[in-house]
Amino acid sequence: MNQQIFKKLEELNTIDFQKRPGSRKKVFEEEEKSYLQPLPQTRYKLTEWKIAKVQLNYHIQIERMYYSVPYDYVRESVDVRLTTDLIEVYFKETRIASHKRLNGEIGQYSTNTDHMPDNHRLYLEHNPENNHKWAESVGPNITQFVSYILKNNIEKKALNILSTLRNLSTKYAKNELEEATQTLLEISTNPTVSVLKSILERKKKQRKNKKKDIDNHETHNEDYGFVRGAKYFGRDSK
Repeated sequence: MNQQIFKKLEELNTIDFQKRPGSRKKVFEEEEKSYLQPLPQTRYKLTEWKIAKVQLNYHIQIERMYYSVPYDYVRESVDVRLTTDLIEVYFKETRIASHKRLNGEIGQYSTNTDHMPDNHRLYLEHNPENNHKWAESVGPNITQFVSYILKNNIEKKALNILSTLRNLSTKYAKNELEEATQTLLEISTNPTVSVLKSILERKKKQRKNKKKDIDNHETHNEDYGFVRGAKYFGRDSK
C-alpha cells in the first residue's frame, strides 16, 4: 500500500497546475527548498512539565523519586522538565539542576554533592580514606596515629575520634601536631586524642613561657627611665 501511495504522490507532485505555470515539485525546488535546515542531531523527545517544592533536605520529589537541587532553593517552588531519561529543574526560567531519571524501586535518591551545604559535604567526605589522605598531608606521626585509631575502633567510633583530632588542626600548625604526636607515640602504648591535647597545651605553654623569658631578658638589658647609664654621660667613650 505504501508503495502505491508514494507512486501516486510522485504523480500528484509532478502534474502541472491547471491555473498557473509549474507544479508542486517545481514550486518546492524553486521557492521552498533553500529554506530547509538539517534535522537536529538528537531526536525530539516528548516533554512533561511539573511543579515541585524543594524540601528541607534540598531534594524535590518526582513520581516518588528524589532529586537534589542547590540548598539555597529550600522551600522554593521550581519547574521540572521531564523526558524519558532526564530531569531538569528550573527556577525562574534558569536551569539550576539536572539528573538522570531514576527508574525501578521507588524512594531512590539522586544527590549531587555540589548541592549540599558545606557541613553536609564535610560529613559525607568524613571517611577512612579521606582521613588517611589528610594524615599523610600532615606527616608520618599523624599518619601512624590515624592508622592506629582506625585499626583499634569500630568505624563509627573511629570517625568520631578522628573528627576531634582534625579539629585540632584548626588550632595548631602541622609541625606542632607532628611534634606532639611523636611525643605521644613515644610515651604511650595506648595513644589517645585527649593525651595529645594535653601535650599540645603543655608545649604551647612552654613556648609562651620561653618567649616571656626572652622578652624579660631583653627588657632588663634596655636603658630606660631615669637610669641612663654611663654611655649617656659619655664615661665609656674611651
